[in-house]
Amino acid sequence: MLIAQISDMHIKAPGELLYRRIDTPNHLACAVVHINALRPRPDVVLATGDLVEGGRADEYAHLRDLLAPLAMPVFLVPGNHDRRATLREAFADHAYLPATGFIQYAVEGFPVRLIGLDTLVEGKGHGALCDQRLGWLEARLGESARPTVLFLHHPPFDCGIDSFDGMRLNEGAERLAAIVRRHPHVERVMCGHVHRPIQMRWAGTLASIAPSTAHQATLDLQPDAPLSLMMEPPGLALHLWRSGNGLVTHVSYTGTYEGPQPFRPLT
Repeated sequence: MLIAQISDMHIKAPGELLYRRIDTPNHLACAVVHINALRPRPDVVLATGDLVEGGRADEYAHLRDLLAPLAMPVFLVPGNHDRRATLREAFADHAYLPATGFIQYAVEGFPVRLIGLDTLVEGKGHGALCDQRLGWLEARLGESARPTVLFLHHPPFDCGIDSFDGMRLNEGAERLAAIVRRHPHVERVMCGHVHRPIQMRWAGTLASIAPSTAHQATLDLQPDAPLSLMMEPPGLALHLWRSGNGLVTHVSYTGTYEGPQPFRPLT
C-alpha cells in the first residue's frame, strides 16, 4: 500500500495569491499531477490540514476543483486555518466525513487502517484533543489490532522551531501519547502544520510531519526565532507499507528537476 500525504495547501480563491506572492493553487495543481504520475500510483491521499487559508466557501470550492483530478480517494482532516461547517458543505459527498461534531473517522478496506483526528480549535493556532475526541480514538483503536496510522494536523511533540512549538497540539498530547502506547499496532502518527519534513520517535512509535505542497517554514532552531517562510521546494510525503517490512516514508519533491539519469562511476 502506498499513501501520499499532502499538507498545508493554504488554498485561496481563484486569482488570489497567499501573502500577495505565493500561488498556492498552482502548487497544489502541480502536486496533483505529480501524484497521478507516480508509479506505483498511491492508493490513497491523506490531506493533513490547513487545506485553505481563510476557511471560506470560495476557497473550499477552489480546493475541490484542484483535488478533483486525483485518481485515488482523498481523505481530509482540518487544520487551524479550516472551518468544519464550510469544509463539510463543500465536500458533502465525501461519505466518510461525519455529518456533525468533530471531523474524525476510520477508513477500512486497505492493508493499513487509517484514522483521521480533528485537532482544530477554531480561531486559534494551537491544537487540542478533548475527552470526547480521545475517547472516540480509544474506542476505535480497541476495535482492531490491524496495522493503523493516525493522521492529524497539529504535531503532539516539540520540533525545535519555537514558533511552532508554541502552537502545536497543546491540549491532550500527553493523553494521546498514553493511548498510542497502549496500542502498539499504531504504526505511525502523521502530522502537518510545520511546513517541514520532520520525524521523531514518540510514544513507542514514529511521528512524522510532511512538508507543505507550497511554501516551507524556515529551518531556524535558535531560541525565540521569529516565524518566517522559505520558498524551498514544495513536496509531499510517501508512506510505503509492505507486509513483513512495515511502513517506510519518503519525501517526494514536486516540480521539474533534471533526471532521472543513470549513476556513472567517478572518473
